[in-house]
This record gives sequence, C-alpha cells and structure tokens, in this order.
Amino acid sequence: MPKIPSLKKEVLVLETIEERVKERVIKYLGRDGTGIRKEMLKMSLDAGTFTTGDVFESLKKTDFEINYKGVSAMVGLMNMRLGILSINVTGNRNIYSLKDDYKDVVRFVLEN
Repeated sequence: MPKIPSLKKEVLVLETIEERVKERVIKYLGRDGTGIRKEMLKMSLDAGTFTTGDVFESLKKTDFEINYKGVSAMVGLMNMRLGILSINVTGNRNIYSLKDDYKDVVRFVLEN
C-alpha cells in the first residue's frame, strides 16, 4: 500500500503595519546610545509640525552634542527608515509631522 504524504498546513502570520512600525521604532531606539533619538521622537509627538531647524534649536537647549547637519540626517532617517513622518515641502524647507496613524504606536514604544 503506498504511503500517503501528510498534509501540513502552514499558518501565515500577517503583521499589521502598526506592528511593523513598532518593531522598526524599537530597533531604531535600540541603536540610540545617547538618548537623542528618543528625545526626537518625543518632540515629534509633542510638536505637531516641525522643521529640522525647530528640532536643532530644541536639542541645542539640552546636553546633547549636536550640529545642524547631524539633526538633518536624523530627521531624514526617521522619515526614510521608519516611515512615520509626513512631509510638506514649502519653499526651501520641509515641514514634518508624525503621521496620525503612528502616534499611538510611537507613544506606546516610548512609554514601555
């Protein structure tokens, strides 16, 4: 009698976009040796809209050693790698805001 192969059902786990964003934010903060990334995420939650200059001026008031170019790179990284920012290009500057869909995710990660 021939052997009948067993049928294995594979369960595909589909992650929600929010779960993927949460993982990306956790990894992003995991590489934050100074706490500056966490501070930037807090500011993005509190600010509503902001420019790179706004972030730079705010961080200048702290103990972080920063320069404008570095802040610009971090804001760009948050936008490109995390995908949590909206950009409104007006004139010669970008105005950023944290996407409404991800505010709760970012808040959760920061609080936990």
